[in-house]
Amino acid sequence: MTYQQYWTARRLVHSCCNYDCGNCLLLDDGEECVCPQSITYSLICKWFRAAVLPLDAGLCAALLHRDRMKPCAICGGYYVPKSNRAKYCPACAAAARRKKEAERQRKRYYDSTHLGAKKSL
Repeated sequence: MTYQQYWTARRLVHSCCNYDCGNCLLLDDGEECVCPQSITYSLICKWFRAAVLPLDAGLCAALLHRDRMKPCAICGGYYVPKSNRAKYCPACAAAARRKKEAERQRKRYYDSTHLGAKKSL
């Protein structure tokens, strides 16, 4: 885990349901225990890995799915593709789809107006 990923994970630890003022409620056996995920550079907490880490899709992909990650063709950010043909991250996919559809409609309109004008001559 890089330093930036570590700090992002530390911010996510605060949204864990078992985190209480720096302590872990799961490890509490009558004596307070420091949350191990907030003090380490590795993913050691199973609950954090399963329930909290997916809240940040980019960090989850960078830490858990390194072998399957691809760069987005538009923004350059890394993401885990849902198919082998995916070129864009989910955030950029909608914008790319709208842009392609607009180009397709523009070409269709242009072809229909100019072909109609040529037929009337």
